[in-house]
Amino acid sequence: MDAVLDNRDVFVDGFMTTITLTLLAAMGALVLGTLIAAMRVSPAPPLRWVATGYVEVVRNTPLTVVFFLSVFGLPKVGVGTTFFRFSLIALTVYTASFVAEAVRSGVNSVASGQAEASRSIGMTFVKTLRLVVLPQAFRNIIPPLASVFIALLKNTSIASAFAVTEATQTMQGLINTNGQAVIWILSATALGYVALALTAGLLFSRLERTLTVSR
Repeated sequence: MDAVLDNRDVFVDGFMTTITLTLLAAMGALVLGTLIAAMRVSPAPPLRWVATGYVEVVRNTPLTVVFFLSVFGLPKVGVGTTFFRFSLIALTVYTASFVAEAVRSGVNSVASGQAEASRSIGMTFVKTLRLVVLPQAFRNIIPPLASVFIALLKNTSIASAFAVTEATQTMQGLINTNGQAVIWILSATALGYVALALTAGLLFSRLERTLTVSR
């Protein structure tokens, strides 16, 4: 237990990196995933084909492979940055495919008459989607989005294999120097992830209740 208490600042720094990586990737995935979902329900076939291809390929590719493509593939085409940013790109691109499917399901849950009524008064597809369909769709997909983003939180642990000092790599480093306290270090790390996941779940539950009341 002393190994955990004596290194609590190290634990905090590691989990702060995990939180930062999760929040930034979540925001990027939400924007990219929403754009891809809009393309999937677009009246233009080429946009639907591109978006469908993206979702099917990325969603069925192991996240570790996406990390390798980001960390080792992007430099081959002239993209150079930090391992943190490469990890952020990988997590954003991967998570966006799941966000896109959640948003698409939300769009499909909105009554078709809503879009038809908007088009009948001269609104374009983009304006209908932005002002009428998406606001209603997001209210319906809070639970699946919560699951996607909690999975993202846990997926950040893969960044530890690519020189990003987040919670899991911090755990590994402490185990290497405090092998006799491995159980305490593992338990503290697990509890940290559980606390973050439960907090995220509570925030999404509160958001869902707020949006339900505001209808």
